Amino acid sequence: MPSMANLYSNIKLLSEDNLKKYVLVHYNLQNSSIEQIKIKNTEKQRAVYKITYKDESYCLKKVYFGMQELLFVYSAVEWLYRCGLKTPRFISTNSGSRFVQYENMLFILTPWIDGVKCDYDNEEHMIKTIRNLSKMHYVTKKFHPIPGSDLRENYSNIYSSANKRYGRLLENSNLAFQYNDKFSNIYNEHFQVNETLGKISLQSSYLINLNDLSRSLCHLDYVNKNLLFDNGGNIWVIDFDKCQMDYCVHDISYFFRRLLRRDNTKWNLDITLRYLKEYEKICTLNSHEYLYLLCYLAFPQKYWRISRDYFNNINKCNKNSFVKILLKSVKTEQEQLKFAHDFIDYIEGRFKINI
Repeated sequence: MPSMANLYSNIKLLSEDNLKKYVLVHYNLQNSSIEQIKIKNTEKQRAVYKITYKDESYCLKKVYFGMQELLFVYSAVEWLYRCGLKTPRFISTNSGSRFVQYENMLFILTPWIDGVKCDYDNEEHMIKTIRNLSKMHYVTKKFHPIPGSDLRENYSNIYSSANKRYGRLLENSNLAFQYNDKFSNIYNEHFQVNETLGKISLQSSYLINLNDLSRSLCHLDYVNKNLLFDNGGNIWVIDFDKCQMDYCVHDISYFFRRLLRRDNTKWNLDITLRYLKEYEKICTLNSHEYLYLLCYLAFPQKYWRISRDYFNNINKCNKNSFVKILLKSVKTEQEQLKFAHDFIDYIEGRFKINI
């Protein structure tokens, strides 16, 4: 784990002059202009720059993981590119390497993709987006990274996770009665609805046979900021930092949870089923994968997370800020509960099972 001193030292090393002298020189781009897009100075420190030279633009990125993981990400991008999907490939250095190592940092350079973010309210965008995700899963079922890579994979037991999280909901309720402060009172006022959501999640997870879940390379941050549409209407997927081998439905669930939390699409089952139908035009989903979706989408994630963080840090947190976030987290709880019950009805009707 890097120390804070190392993080701040890295920030100094990331000066424009040093980037040109020690990183961009390997691409013959030392005379380019540099625009800082993002620097995140946390334990997983990362930085993104837009590099412009003459009429060409590039994305320079400092990654937050080691070389073996970077080779896995490189392998993933290359595999998808060679299967006809649009992903920005790593540009080779003058010596043929796919990255630059400077001090204790690793950098990659890719083309800069000009485009607009996926618009969740644009049906054409959404159809292309979900079909693209299905195609990604289809073509990477037999994916394997190049030699020397870490094999990133995480086929976690969703029942174990759901059981642990449901237990924490109950524990937090006991803590709320104990502390009896403003946050705690709001937590308990909304506990019944969210406990029901947690119970639905747990019950559905118990029915899932993990052996019946399809596996592939998963992006795991397949959200609109990483989905760009160019001038020709083509979809580009960027930022594979979190990719790993996983259950396809984990990727799908992450995508839909982000979609359904929005005001314009909040917990809309019709929208969910419409786009799942588009996904299934390439990869079909079985009953266990629909149960996984139910488990993932029913769980009151924000309510659980904010209460966990609050009670873990109750003596040193900004309590007013936590109250505001908690109130925001329960704003659509009734819509989420109706969604969960309606989704149960759909799954039971389609697959002739009892949940």
